[in-house]
Amino acid sequence: MTTRFSTGRALRPTTKLLPEHARGHNRALVLQTVYRVGQQSRADIARETGLTRVTVSDLVAELIAEGLVIETGQREDARPGKPATLLELDRTAFQIIGIDLSEYAIFRGAVLDLDGQIMHRAEVPLGGATGADATALVIQLTESLVAQSTLPILGLGVGSPGVVDLAGVVLSAPNLGWLGEDLQGILSTHFGLPVVVANDANAAALAEHSFGDADSDMMLVKVGHGVGAGLLLDGTPLFGSRFAAGEIGHVVVGTDGGLECVCGKHGCLETWLATPRLENAIAAAPESRTEILTEAGQRLGIALAPVVGALNLAEIVLSGPTELLDGPLALATIETLRSRTMAEFHGDLTLRMTTLGEDIVMRGAAVMVLSAQLGVS
Repeated sequence: MTTRFSTGRALRPTTKLLPEHARGHNRALVLQTVYRVGQQSRADIARETGLTRVTVSDLVAELIAEGLVIETGQREDARPGKPATLLELDRTAFQIIGIDLSEYAIFRGAVLDLDGQIMHRAEVPLGGATGADATALVIQLTESLVAQSTLPILGLGVGSPGVVDLAGVVLSAPNLGWLGEDLQGILSTHFGLPVVVANDANAAALAEHSFGDADSDMMLVKVGHGVGAGLLLDGTPLFGSRFAAGEIGHVVVGTDGGLECVCGKHGCLETWLATPRLENAIAAAPESRTEILTEAGQRLGIALAPVVGALNLAEIVLSGPTELLDGPLALATIETLRSRTMAEFHGDLTLRMTTLGEDIVMRGAAVMVLSAQLGVS
């Protein structure tokens, strides 16, 4: 079974729809309420969502029958009448598998609970594998995680570098040698599970939105094997007409040339910023570490300034090796951004490191599954 993301859909439903479109949306609305708010009575849910009590009771009965919602007992209060029965999402009903393919040396994955907390971890060394060999490593990693799961699996989420369409086909991932790789279809066929595959930076942006208190208008820049960005506008993921929104790694920054990129161009942002490029440059000239990181931050600022100016973003979040990104690189990035945009509109722009560390893509993969399967985040 494969599952697609819907473009233009806010991550968290907040209002009811017309009757002809309502049932699936209202079901997600009820689930979202019990997922984010916690224990609620049927009347509480009706007030919170604006749905009628009859509709809520009908949907709750369906969700209880499916094992997604449980009754936790009666509310203890002094109000007259029969005490209300409280409801909660059954957080022991399922587990989720999240896979992160963004690092250049390893593939990592985890078994997560419905709150995105990691229960078990696994990883496999990439060893320079590309093409079918890289796909085989993804299957090997997933098999080990399936074996570690202790509850039914709600779904499998994968964050992959490169351009990924809404059907989970990796249209292009040069660093992994994938071109038109139907990763979602391959994994779904092999494991018989619901599968969602998306760009790793988009997955990271979802994690930051759900678990990192990110602004609803933000860009997350993911630095690893390559460089990519995930965008949220008014809480809605932006994919682009050809699924390449946020593919800033292969944008040439500056007119002074630069190193050759894996894509064949010279001076792409990845050649300045990707983890292996930075590490190699610093290893070759350790006395120039600050200058190397500062120039990388300036190049990132050059790439981001038009995006910040066009979209009036409130927040930039960096995700990747803290020892490389936090410090001279981040400082040079924000200084460059502010010098290249209008202060009256972008002077309060914030740039910060993610607080989710190396788990961000795996936790974002869990959000993708929650959104696709239950309509919650």
